[in-house]
Amino acid sequence: MRGLHPRHVLHRPHGPQAYANDPERGQRPVPALSHHGSQRAVLLQTATLLGVLLLGYGYFGLLVPDPEARLQQLGLFCSVFTISMYLSPLADLAKVIQTKSTQCLSFSLTIATLLTSVSWSLYGFRLRDPYIMVPNFPGILTSFIRLWLFWKYPQEQDRNYRLLQT
Repeated sequence: MRGLHPRHVLHRPHGPQAYANDPERGQRPVPALSHHGSQRAVLLQTATLLGVLLLGYGYFGLLVPDPEARLQQLGLFCSVFTISMYLSPLADLAKVIQTKSTQCLSFSLTIATLLTSVSWSLYGFRLRDPYIMVPNFPGILTSFIRLWLFWKYPQEQDRNYRLLQT
């Protein structure tokens, strides 16, 4: 994450103030916001999603007076967001196939997604609730696709570290 690198988040002041609080090193880190384009894009995406959620809340809370209809539409709204969350890792699959490397995928996140999706799907099946069952099936499917990619393109050991010979 480029925006969280210390060089991007902190700056070192110059002049007499630089030495005020740290006599040993002569530096005093002062938090500063980075103004990188990628950080702005993330903030814009986050603000857009929050706006969509607020619009959804306003729509369901103010414009849909019938509680049963509100519950049905809210279930559909949440299902769409859940499906989009589970399908978002598919964007990296083209990169994995082109590079024949799974370095950009997280194995632990894949396992966690699979377990969570299966758990919620079984829970929804038990309740006979399609708004719980259906949105979690893409999570199961994409997890199996990613596990297959981990099998097909195993992650390589870091070349900076050699295995110890016994």
